[in-house]
Amino acid sequence: MSDYWFNVNTKQVEQGAQSSWKHLLGPYKTYEEAARALEKVQQRNEDWENDDDA
Repeated sequence: MSDYWFNVNTKQVEQGAQSSWKHLLGPYKTYEEAARALEKVQQRNEDWENDDDA
């Protein structure tokens, strides 16, 4: 079973780390999880910013 990675430069999901590590988010267990990587990053950033306001 291969891991999936999200490439922040190409905005594409890769099966197995094919690009430089500095361009990848992951690993993710499924293609769908990797495809939503930027959504997850954005949500975590918003949560972190909201925690600072409390």
